Amino acid sequence: MDWRDTPGRTDPMVSRLTTLIGGPVGRHAMIGRARFFTPVRAMLLLAVVFLAFGWFTKAACIQQAPMGPAGELGLDWSDNRQYVAMCYSDIVPLYGAERLSEGAFPYKTSWEEPGPDGQMQTRYMEYPVVAGLYQYASMRIAKAWDATPWLPGGLQVALYLNVVAWGLALAWLATVWATAMSAGRRVWDAALVAASPLVIVHAFTNFDALTTAFAAGGLLAWARRRPVLAGVLLGLGAATKLYPLLLLGPLFVLCLRTGKLPAFYRTAGATAVTWLLVNLPIMLLYPKGWAEFFRLNSERGADPDSIYNVLHSFVGWPDWAPSTLNTVSLVLFAAACAGIGWVALTAPRRPRLAQLAFLVVAAFLLTNKVWSPQYSLWLVPLAVLAIPHRRALLAWMTVDALVWVPRMYYYLGPAHKGLPEQWFTVTVLLRDVAVVALCAAVLWQIRRPTADPVRYGFIDDPVGGVLDQAPDTPPSWLPDRLRPAHQRVRQPKSSEWITASGAPGS
Repeated sequence: MDWRDTPGRTDPMVSRLTTLIGGPVGRHAMIGRARFFTPVRAMLLLAVVFLAFGWFTKAACIQQAPMGPAGELGLDWSDNRQYVAMCYSDIVPLYGAERLSEGAFPYKTSWEEPGPDGQMQTRYMEYPVVAGLYQYASMRIAKAWDATPWLPGGLQVALYLNVVAWGLALAWLATVWATAMSAGRRVWDAALVAASPLVIVHAFTNFDALTTAFAAGGLLAWARRRPVLAGVLLGLGAATKLYPLLLLGPLFVLCLRTGKLPAFYRTAGATAVTWLLVNLPIMLLYPKGWAEFFRLNSERGADPDSIYNVLHSFVGWPDWAPSTLNTVSLVLFAAACAGIGWVALTAPRRPRLAQLAFLVVAAFLLTNKVWSPQYSLWLVPLAVLAIPHRRALLAWMTVDALVWVPRMYYYLGPAHKGLPEQWFTVTVLLRDVAVVALCAAVLWQIRRPTADPVRYGFIDDPVGGVLDQAPDTPPSWLPDRLRPAHQRVRQPKSSEWITASGAPGS
């Protein structure tokens, strides 16, 4: 029997879908012998199609119309087009709000705007360094494009969106490729990364595709037993958005269980050095601009998509100050990580890296005060590698993508016939329930490793790298209650102590 997974034969949903292209692969097909149209290339082509759909969902927000007093062309966001057409993207308003339209260098340039309390405050670029410099480079390309007479013209902000989208599309293709290469025998699982409904909605909502590319690349490098390269990629990802740092937690716990801590130290060290080298020049030259990302995140309140806002919309609490909310979310996330760590150390068989990575990132999003809609892209490659159940994944992705619809109409407000807040927060709650259900599925398979379809024959953990096939050799100082059951010291019963001492009845 061929060891490769063929979903056209084994998955009823995929088998029905293949009828559109001639049915599932034949019994005598020469699987794995294609020279050009390989599964990875087929998935990259599929990703291009879905990325094109994603661009069209944002295209309505870069339409131009006579907006000036003398009929000058400008960006047409009249009558709340960005919400009615559901084409909103942070990329468009940030071009002006971050002073990129003026050619300003991020972190150096500041401006004044009203804060949450109504008082004027000094603002800077609000993104980590790699994301900020990516925006600056895209702006420079857009301005050069606009200044070149033989290229098709348009509004600068429209050219800017196209330049940014081109780079984000390449980043998502890299995410698809890295996930497919990490999936092992289940390479076709990565088709859900290429064809996720979340790609259509959020690939170009913000800059998170850059981060998923670094994170997926870091996991692939770890799978290929290159811990330093994994650290470099995770460090670049953390300098784009901080979430790749969360992947170090699962690596530490699994390396602790298997006695592979030197490999973890190389990855963690490379992550820290890379992050520092990228951030240090901006940190030294423009310390206030560099710190803006951290200041803004510490002072902002609950995001509309957070569980705290869901509770507040239904019962009127919690109405906490940002400092209290920061503490509560941190404590809840730390408790979740402690529980995940306990599961990882005591499970009957070492969990797969992707399983723990998904649990940690999901716990972060569920407990955090901010869940911007595009953050769901973080979960897509991790979920595909962690959960070998395509219908469950597609159901979650569809629910998560559809949250965008009530979100846009909630932002319209009652004055413009928008939706009431609870219509939006109910869909957020459904999204959270779907993510919790996926977490429960992962925990169930961790406790019952024989039910995990990813582990097949000689395959243990496709993303494990040095952890793959590694026996449990935790350090001697690790408490007995944090060891797998088969390694715990059996405490003798009192009757056994009497027998061993030679007392009457021996």
